[in-house]
Amino acid sequence: MPSYPDLDAKKDALIATARRCFDVGLQTNAGGNLSVRLDSADAIVIKPSGVGFAECTRDNLQVVHLDGTIEPSEHKPSKDLGFHLDLYRVRADIRAVVHCHSPWATGYASAGLEIPCLTVQTIEKIGRMPLIPLSAAGGPQTEVEISPVFRDPKVVAAVLANHGTIGVGSTLMKAQYLAEIIEETAHIAFVRDTLMAAHGKTAADLPQYGTAADAREAVAAG
Repeated sequence: MPSYPDLDAKKDALIATARRCFDVGLQTNAGGNLSVRLDSADAIVIKPSGVGFAECTRDNLQVVHLDGTIEPSEHKPSKDLGFHLDLYRVRADIRAVVHCHSPWATGYASAGLEIPCLTVQTIEKIGRMPLIPLSAAGGPQTEVEISPVFRDPKVVAAVLANHGTIGVGSTLMKAQYLAEIIEETAHIAFVRDTLMAAHGKTAADLPQYGTAADAREAVAAG
């Protein structure tokens, strides 16, 4: 394998992020995947198929070039490798992707419901989490369904129907934070909706702004 100066650092960042994802309950078993782009080459580091988030090591992570060439590896490539690569191709600002099967968010997606941005943090950090349906054949989403959504530079997170979530960012930790916010918001939304139904409420206030500064600016603008 060619020598990449930042390879070990990127692998270590991916290992730490994957472990955090597992520890906070966003991913169990060997599902999901996460990747990070190298600065020293047109290539990414990605978790391969069959390796759990808690079992990532420098030795089992794969290096894949943006043209799809996979550096020698004993492991099968991730089934979602295609959409990871394409996200890096369509958006230069995307340097990391965290895709997990977090239960609350995936529950909403499986019901065909877009998770509402009902907290000020979600408004500030995400804005909207588009719901991407299954492929036309009823299979998991690929770059055909995912990339068009993320071509909008304002989109930093999305939820995949019957599949999971995607958070993207300039670093793995920023992408991971988004994955956590998606799941947290889905949990809050379920609790809110359950309480509203129990108390006979049909509507509740939603924030328009994510920060006090944004709210003051809007008021000042009239």
